[in-house]
Order: sequence, then structure tokens, then C-alpha cells
Amino acid sequence: MAIRALVIGGAGYIGSHVCRALLDRGHTVTVFDNLSSGCRENLFGDAAFIQGDILDAAALAKTMERGFDALIHLAAFKAAGESMIYPEKYSVNNISGTINILNSASAAGIRAIVFSSTAAVYGEPAYLPMDENHPLNPENYYGFTKLEIERLLDWYDRLKGIRCAALRYFNAAGYDAAGRVTGLERNPANLLPVIMETAAGIRKNLEIFGDDWDTPDGTCIRDYIHVSDLAEAHALALERLTAGGGSFTVNLGSENGISVKSMLETARKITGRPIPGVIAGRRAGDPARVVASSSKAREILGWEAKHSDVETLIESTWKVYENAKAKIKVK
Repeated sequence: MAIRALVIGGAGYIGSHVCRALLDRGHTVTVFDNLSSGCRENLFGDAAFIQGDILDAAALAKTMERGFDALIHLAAFKAAGESMIYPEKYSVNNISGTINILNSASAAGIRAIVFSSTAAVYGEPAYLPMDENHPLNPENYYGFTKLEIERLLDWYDRLKGIRCAALRYFNAAGYDAAGRVTGLERNPANLLPVIMETAAGIRKNLEIFGDDWDTPDGTCIRDYIHVSDLAEAHALALERLTAGGGSFTVNLGSENGISVKSMLETARKITGRPIPGVIAGRRAGDPARVVASSSKAREILGWEAKHSDVETLIESTWKVYENAKAKIKVK
């Protein structure tokens, strides 16, 4: 049965892939986005679009009055470093904005929400792989806001009957293999897009934050999950909730770690570019290794990462950057 879905933040990098997955599965999609980080070229002709901000409660309420079976909430600021400098910005958008979404959803009778959460709610790994029972101890304010939102969702489930799926991502990367999403992230800070910008000549070099970590090659290891795998998980979660399933929280990771050097060396082979790398000092708060356990997502959703090998991550991203490099200013 087709679901009428409102995707808040659907013009962004992850949101656009989620919209494409929903449309591919025959669902009806309306995007609500203020385009502050999303872009128009990531909007699809077979989805409706409403330009609006989650801080505008009236606009949210008016939009939800159109009638939706469920919504997906991806509208949050997500730069961990910035959140430590400007906590006010993250408090207002992430927390206050979510309260507006919840109140409007409650009033409109929407009883199913898929929430874009993060592995940052865990903080420094106490053990690996990290599962959903791992202690919750965020080390940056961004992670704190996501954890507070999860708690708000739990209360609205108990008090208002709004069922929620909280999806805790690890490191999202890659692009749609069919090339249907072409809009690049603005001012990316994550490893793979920075490598791609360096390969495309937009950046002069890649900074590697430490090469003396306790890992096989001395560089940090992270769990990278292809954005198309993430998108499929959102669709599965939405379908489970609208079919009457209860609230749940799951990790979304590949369960495999990729080091900075491994990502860089593979990118050099695939792109054929030198991609200069320079060793910089360690960043405060960086763990040496982060690897997820996604067994609960397999159990609840029948989901698994299918496109998250390092070659697919890099090849799908390079295609988009290579096509777009003429439009991007050199940094």
C-alpha cells in the first residue's frame, strides 16, 4: 500500500536519497525543506515540494493539514565541531524545531515518525562493535541534541501515541549508483567528500589527523555506510511503522571499518589522481576506531548494508564530483 510521506529535510544529501528510495517503492512524497543546506537540484519531479522552515510552526501545521500517513525528520544541523562553538544555533534548530514538528504532527493526527539520529549519541567507544546497548555519552553538543530528540520522541510515543523509529547512523557516504542525485553537500567536513574535492582540484590537499593511532596503518578507522543503504532503511522503517509496528531504535552501519589511509589509497586508484595528503595533529575527542553492530536492524527490518564496500563508496561519489567540479569554486 502506498504511504503518503512528508520528508522534512528531503532536499539534503541524505534526504534526497531517502525520497528517491520511497518513490522507487511506490510511495507518495512531499518534501518540506528551507534549502539552507539542501539544494533544488536534489528535488525530484515526481515529489511535491514545500519551501519552509521547521522553526515556523504555522507553516509546519499548514503543511501537515494536507494529510500524511507518516513523516521522516532529517532537518538538523550536524557539524559536531560547530555545535561546540554555537550551541545556541543547535538548541534552537534541532531541539526547538523538533518540538514544532512533534506538536504539528500530534495535532494533524500523524502517528508514525522516522527520525535521523546518529552514532554521536554514544560518544567514545566503550567496546566494539558498538550496539544499541552501548552507554549513551555524547561528546559534542550535536550528539547531545540528537539524544534529547530521541527522549522527546519517547515521551510523545507514551503520551500521544506517536510511534517512532530512531535510526542511528554511523558515517554516511557515497551517492546513488544510477546518478539520480547530483547536488553536492555544501562545505563538507567528512572524509570522503574532502578526498573528492582534493581529487577534483578544489582543495590543495587532504589533512590526515594523526598517523600514530593504535590501528594497523596508524590512521583512524570508521564505519562507512552507503547513503543508498541508509535510504533503504528509512523506507523499511516507515513501512514497518505504518503497518502498526511499535517504536524502535537501531544502528545503521556496515559493520566494517575503513581507515583514512585505505580510503585515500583506494580513491587514488579509482580516480587516477595523486590526491596529496598531509599529516596534521590529532583532533581532540577522536577515537582510534569506531565500528557498528547492525544486528538489531537485520532482525527488526530485514536490512543489511549492500553497497557499503570502499570501492562502491568512492566510485559513486567520484562520478558526481567529476561531473560537478567545473561548477565548484577552488578553496
